[in-house]
This record gives sequence, structure tokens and C-alpha cells, in this order.
Amino acid sequence: MAKSDVQVVVVGGGSAGVAAARHLHRAGVDCLLVEARSRLGGRAYTYVDTSGNALDLGCGWLHSADHNSWVEVAAEQGATIDKTPPPWSRTSLETGFPRADQDDFQRTMHEFYVRLERAAQNEPDVAASTMLDPASRWNGLINSIGTYITGMDLDRVSAKDFDRYEDTGVNWRVFKGYGTLIADAGAALPQMRDCAVRGIDHSGKRLRIETVKGAITADQAIVTIPTSVLAAESVAFTPALPDKIDAARGLPLGLDNKLFIALDRAEDFTAETRLFGRTDRKGTGGYHLRPFGRPMIEGYFGGGLAMELEAKGDDAFFDFAVSELVGLFGGDFARRLKPIAVHCWGRDPFALGSYSSALPGFADCRTTLATPIDDRLFFAGEACSPHYFSTAHGGYESGVTAAGQAIKARRKS
Repeated sequence: MAKSDVQVVVVGGGSAGVAAARHLHRAGVDCLLVEARSRLGGRAYTYVDTSGNALDLGCGWLHSADHNSWVEVAAEQGATIDKTPPPWSRTSLETGFPRADQDDFQRTMHEFYVRLERAAQNEPDVAASTMLDPASRWNGLINSIGTYITGMDLDRVSAKDFDRYEDTGVNWRVFKGYGTLIADAGAALPQMRDCAVRGIDHSGKRLRIETVKGAITADQAIVTIPTSVLAAESVAFTPALPDKIDAARGLPLGLDNKLFIALDRAEDFTAETRLFGRTDRKGTGGYHLRPFGRPMIEGYFGGGLAMELEAKGDDAFFDFAVSELVGLFGGDFARRLKPIAVHCWGRDPFALGSYSSALPGFADCRTTLATPIDDRLFFAGEACSPHYFSTAHGGYESGVTAAGQAIKARRKS
């Protein structure tokens, strides 16, 4: 253990942890960023393929880019920002989804959102799925898109929580990868990697953070680990923190996984377009054709479908994608496809999912989770964000908030 006594330990080197440690470090606080993985970034993970393409297997879009703090960090780093509108802001390819059907679907989904917004203002909180029109032919596809947004099937999503999410509709990308952007932002910070935290003892005058590499003593700690990891009690708190664990269980991580596929004769398709594998069922993939103009397809699989495919192994994602794409373009299309990369976030022991979604009746757990304890334990992460949850910038803002709380508490003492 190179450094075993500090003022503040930041547990977790994802978006929130890097943001918190940056804020503390710039304020002159002696801090240490402790990360279980061999890399920084957490659920932001950029994979570089053999052609040198940066592929984001975790978060990839700078959502609410006109208010996203990571855009400013990208400018600091001189990183190239791509402002091409996202494929979901345009109509899909008409293969398997004629324009008239697309228009009807959009009207139906808008009506669903209106009902959901109204329901969110009332008590009790209900599952988002209760706002689906039982007679609609589009419920499967609406539910599928719901899994892309929340990682959960809509019967497990709080209507209030869904409605509280805020987005400006401005979505950009960083060419070198969101994961690389966040990792680079933390590169110069004091840190310990490959250093999973096993316990935090806050019973004494100072904290004792138990890690796989030994113990660290600190005045304060900022905990940024994902809710599913908290709920599994992979980090033991002494004394126990039942309110935090219960809050984490009310905010489980949903599941969204990406698959990148090499596409032969990609020029047959317009860059930055999309289509759905099926429009008549919930369990279907979304396919982004030629992202950044590259000769590939980015597949997206959420909720129950992603869980089913994870259970079958990594190859199941490619097999499923091929079956859907062949159904749209014919049997010969399979020969044009080759898998590049996939990451199963549900099986990742330091994530156990993709991003948080409140269960029906548990939307207020975000406030409970974010509340500090005794001016010594602070909590951050996208799940702590009241309106930007499920995003890296929500993690960033919560990390800065927690760091500010820690600094303020230090000044009082």
C-alpha cells in the first residue's frame, strides 16, 4: 500500500469518482481515488478495435450536451466532439417498418408519454407499463425502447422516476470515446487501481477502508459504487447502513448491452441510420448502421432480452443479431457480418448492471442514497442524481456535489 493515510478516500473510479477526486484535488485536499478495476471509467468503457476505432461499450452519448460537464472536460483535453444528430432523432430505415407505420408508432408513443407524465403527478406511484394502451399494436416496441432508456422492462419502472429524468435533446459524441475521456480526466490523480474495497468501518474517530491491498485510514470517504454492488453488500459497512442498502435495492441497475459488428459492403447503407430487428415484440434489438460512418453496426439490447442473452454467453448476442438482420435483409446478409466486441455489464462484478432505474414506489430513494452520514460518509454516482440519473454527466454532477459537501464539512471542523 503506497499511501495508507489520507484526508479523503474516493471509492470507485467511474464518472462520479473521477469528478469528485478532481474537485478535491484542485481544492488542495489530500485524496486518494481507489478503483477495483485495472482502468478508470467504470461503466464508461472504450474498446479500441484492430482498426483503431474507439468503440464505447458503455455510455457513448454526451446526453444534454449543452449542459453536460464532460463537454467542458473534452474541451480541456482538446478532444474532438462529433455533433451529428443521433439516429433516434430521425426516421428509421423502412425495411420492415414502412413510413406510415413509423408515423403511427410515433403518435402512439407520444400519447403514452403524455399519459405517463400525468400519472407521475398522482399518488400512488405506478409502473410505467400501466400507461400502455391495452389495444395498441405498438406496446412491444414501446416497451423495447423503454428498456433502451431505463435498462428495465416497463413493468419494473417507476412512472415518477421516469418522468423526473431531464434531457435537453442535444446529444453529441466524443471521437476518442466517452470511456477514454473519463479515464484521461482521472489519469493524473492520486489513485490505486486493482484495489477493490471490501469494507468501510466508520465506528471510530477516523474511517478505516479495507481493500484487497490493505487498509487505508481517512477522515472522510466518498462512495460511488453502483447500486447493485451496494445492494449485494459487496462492501460491508461497520456499523451497518440499512437505509442505504434499502435505497440501493429500490434503485437496481437495469441492463443494456452493446454489440459491435463489422459490416461488409457497408456503403450500401447511409451512415448514421437505424432500424429495429422486429416491431411486433418487446424482445428486439436496435441497430445503428455505420456509426461515425464506419463499416459496422452497433447493436443495442436491453432489459429482459439482454438478461436472457447474457445467460447464454457472449456469442448469443451476435447470433441473435444475425437472426434479426437476416429476417430483414435475407439469408445472404449473414455472410457480411462478423462480431467485433461486446461487454456483458450484468456479469461485470464491479457493475452488476448498466444504470439505475427506480422500481415503482421507490423514486425517492435517490435522495435517501445521496444523503451524507455524519459529515464523514458521502455518496455519489448517477443513481444519486435527481434528474440526470443513468448518465455519465449525472454521475459527474453528483461527484462534484459530494466533494463540495466533504470540503464544507472539513471547514466546519
